[in-house]
Amino acid sequence: MQKAQEYDWKDSNLALFGSDVDKGVKKASAETEPAWEGAGQGVGIQIWRIVKFKVQHWDKDQYGSFYDGDSYIILNTYKNPGEEDLEHDLHFWIGKNSTQDEYGTAAYKTVELDTLLDDKPVQHREVQGHESSLFKGYFKKFETMAGGADTGFRRVGPKEYKTRLMHFHGDKKSVQVKEVDLSKQSLDSNDVYILDAGLKLYLWLGRDCNKDEKFRAIQYIQSIKGERGRAESETLDEDDLSPKHEFYDRLPDTEVIREVAEDDDSQVAVHRLSDESGRMEFAVVAEGELPRACLESADVFIVDNKLHCFVWVGKDASIDERRNAMTYAHKYLMKTKHPLIPVSVVAEGKETKEFNEAMQ
Repeated sequence: MQKAQEYDWKDSNLALFGSDVDKGVKKASAETEPAWEGAGQGVGIQIWRIVKFKVQHWDKDQYGSFYDGDSYIILNTYKNPGEEDLEHDLHFWIGKNSTQDEYGTAAYKTVELDTLLDDKPVQHREVQGHESSLFKGYFKKFETMAGGADTGFRRVGPKEYKTRLMHFHGDKKSVQVKEVDLSKQSLDSNDVYILDAGLKLYLWLGRDCNKDEKFRAIQYIQSIKGERGRAESETLDEDDLSPKHEFYDRLPDTEVIREVAEDDDSQVAVHRLSDESGRMEFAVVAEGELPRACLESADVFIVDNKLHCFVWVGKDASIDERRNAMTYAHKYLMKTKHPLIPVSVVAEGKETKEFNEAMQ
């Protein structure tokens, strides 16, 4: 029996992230990048995908859809109420099957774009399956699917559409949509699934699914029908469905290896990054609590509340401390049992709501 591939992200594509990401980034080189033309000049979302070390614009009709074999850069430009200055949140998103070249380029180019925008953006690292609420909130629909640039993925018509199984899980705050292994064993009675066979769509309702998952899946089907025209759908209730129904015939009985979260007995913590002694030092300054009083303007601090990691940059921090901050945050997280949580860089005096809520 064929097993679905299992990924250990601690030992795979995130392991080398950030090694030299911030070194040698110059504003002059950013100004020569064609993809950055017009970036951040008006309110709205802009998305780029990394393809063979190049930054390419992502189709607007694909916004909210991400392929697990790719890495992306996402820029949200906005104005605060009553103000005219443009503000930015700058994210890079790492697909679980993205190559080291792709996510490394995405991280490097994120810093480059930040430099072009005069260091105004708040930088964020997003990892598939562990995205921040801020990031997911940009999109009316957020979905992750198998494929990517290296797989030769391209949009195709429904008659040649590859069958896929989409999983809907969550509540009224957020329903996650992602492609899962095409297998009977992927089904969970707590959730909703769509078997997408091109011109035929099956909406499978688990006996214990909630109304939010169902509503989101119905929206998804209507969107697909709008794109394909002649597609038909059928709604199937798990308890009323015959085991011999064609829905099950379309699903192989391959074994699925589900990701199991590790027990995390670590504590929330604050670490200081400082080169005051003449060499870069990284040390814990608080554990079990996150006191705001331990933050000092002269250094950089890594604040980990186990759900989100914040890189707080003091206004008097040195250039080397600033350049190495994200790298140290990444390396620190890779030694924990929660290495994939979002990472955000916040500057002293410009702290985000999420950061302020995390601190005591």
